[in-house]
Amino acid sequence: MKGKVSLIGAGPGDPELLTVKALRLLQTAEAVLYDDLVAPEILQLIPPTAATHNVGKRCGKKKISQQEINFLMIALADSGVNVLRLKSGDPLIFGRAGEEIEALRQAEVSYEIVPGVTSAFGAAAAAEIPLTHRRASSAVVFLTAHQAEGSEAADWRKLAGSGATLVLYMPGHDYAEVGAKLLAAGLRSSTPCAIVSRASTAQQKTHFTTIHELHSAPHLPAPTLLIVGEVVRFAEPASLIQEFVAPGLSAEFSNEGSFA
Repeated sequence: MKGKVSLIGAGPGDPELLTVKALRLLQTAEAVLYDDLVAPEILQLIPPTAATHNVGKRCGKKKISQQEINFLMIALADSGVNVLRLKSGDPLIFGRAGEEIEALRQAEVSYEIVPGVTSAFGAAAAAEIPLTHRRASSAVVFLTAHQAEGSEAADWRKLAGSGATLVLYMPGHDYAEVGAKLLAAGLRSSTPCAIVSRASTAQQKTHFTTIHELHSAPHLPAPTLLIVGEVVRFAEPASLIQEFVAPGLSAEFSNEGSFA
């Protein structure tokens, strides 16, 4: 009999943010294919008897191609092994789950999807930013600063014009370019932003700034997300809300909440 593949969201990093189902599957795993951004504390939950494979693609460097990942998943399942495909955040949001589902369907391999807390939610909670607020934004848009070769880029002007909160996955370190694109899309230079690094982990750090000052933001450790929009004004500490009126604001604090 063929094995089954479970596409599992590991959440933003904190093991306590795993779903009950994800934790149960991890603790009974036979084989795990995990991404680089999955937190070490979560990998420690995998039993030592399980075969583990790091199939991560990070910062543009690939240990393995997507086709090879698909082949490995299918080969293990065909041999009767139940496979966990472990992804950071939620597998359906910038996790290439669609490509892997397509490959599994073509190979007639049984699979299931176990959703996880997406990194955007983890980052917003870490920075105490409401992604929607009835006085600031009634919609949220997830997008990435990087597109696959040959894919159509999102229309940032149309998204910015909607008034939605923008959450950029994989913003990279060229914040000057990102800031220029946001300005070209029609956002004001005083629009507040938050860069959240390693959300929900002990290494979590948040940097508040504006589009005007985004070019001078520090290069925080990956994974990072960039939250852009008026909702950032509602972040703690409360004094920051008033200070955001000044376009030159740039404040940074650690996960303990003290200014660095």
